[in-house]
Amino acid sequence: MPDRIIAFVMAGGQGSRLQPLTAARSKPSVPFGSRYRLVDFVLSNLVNSQIRTIYLLVQYKSQSLIEHVRKAWTISPLLKDQFVTVVPPQMRYGESWFQGTADAVHQNINLVEEHAPDYVVVFGADHIYRMDIQQMVEFHKERDADATVAALPVPLEDATGFGVIAAGADGRIEAFQEKPANPSPLPDDPDSAYASMGNYVFSAKVLIEALEAAQQAGETDFGGHVLPRMLERGQRLFAYDFASNRIPGIKPYETQVYWRDVGTIDAYFSAHKDVLGGEPAFDAFNPDWPIYSSNYQGPVARVLGAHLDNALLGAASVVHENAHLANTIIRREAVIEEDVLLEDCIVMDYVRVGKGSRLKRVIIDRHNVIEPGSVIGYDRETDIARGYTVSKGGITVVPAGHPGVFARGGGYGGGYSE
Repeated sequence: MPDRIIAFVMAGGQGSRLQPLTAARSKPSVPFGSRYRLVDFVLSNLVNSQIRTIYLLVQYKSQSLIEHVRKAWTISPLLKDQFVTVVPPQMRYGESWFQGTADAVHQNINLVEEHAPDYVVVFGADHIYRMDIQQMVEFHKERDADATVAALPVPLEDATGFGVIAAGADGRIEAFQEKPANPSPLPDDPDSAYASMGNYVFSAKVLIEALEAAQQAGETDFGGHVLPRMLERGQRLFAYDFASNRIPGIKPYETQVYWRDVGTIDAYFSAHKDVLGGEPAFDAFNPDWPIYSSNYQGPVARVLGAHLDNALLGAASVVHENAHLANTIIRREAVIEEDVLLEDCIVMDYVRVGKGSRLKRVIIDRHNVIEPGSVIGYDRETDIARGYTVSKGGITVVPAGHPGVFARGGGYGGGYSE
């Protein structure tokens, strides 16, 4: 009999450091690349790993995420244990929203009891990566672990910004260190340390006991409370080295251990560079380990005499004559008018960029019209005066407009909207 595994995906992230992209949506529903959303990466990893009983725990500004999951993540309804379903706070133990990751799972502990799984995986929803989660489950089983934490090797000098795991040569966890001044190095690499990725595998019975104890103690978080308490009690906790994970179909030119936290505008913008170019650091095209997303039914993009230099175009986008796009990503149903220059830009769904505009290092959120002749991204103070957000790294963000900001139909501005 195969192991019974259920997954909880923590998708309630507020994403305050990604404002204004999270002004009307939760962090996991923020678009990424030319067709994805952040949540698609963890869901694809789970489905590709044959883990298909998936509960998505939502909280803040969740409607956009709920709609995306409803339209993009319907697995066969004929198979009762294969689904992705959204679970808002149930308030089973009082009138409160999720107070932390452990509290979110504890509020839904009835789902664990209902499925009676062997293992429960608890993963975040807002990172860019590929991972075969079954390999982590096998690691957990081989060591007869109570809990296993996914760990990313990082340079020692960078580890001060992470939750660090001190572990022995066999991977058994010895201590948790929160943003330590002197992080513990890896046993076999004095220049690196393990950063917790916030992804966990639990033996189901152990998890239920740990959550009940945490609830009685008023503890709400896995990383801050539950796991350190389990360690104090002498339970078997192990660090799983993410660098050992092997994914089929990875090209030689890709970053072999790719994981990006896109929690800030600058990190989000930088990660987009990794999907561009002839040999991207993260190649979205991998038939052996696909990233699934929307089943959008719009037509292909059209290019009408423009010059494209390292660009991705979403479906139903139109690029007009004499436009020049360099190192730029266009999402679906966007229109780039004549004589537009876009350098290092991200243009989201249902945006029209007016004739003769010049934009550099700009993110335009969806449902916007950029007036003809606009110049954005060249002067920080001017952009701020217009009401745009400018990041520490100098990325200008034009906040989302309103749906219907330009005419629907004809493949432009939301004719096939999702």
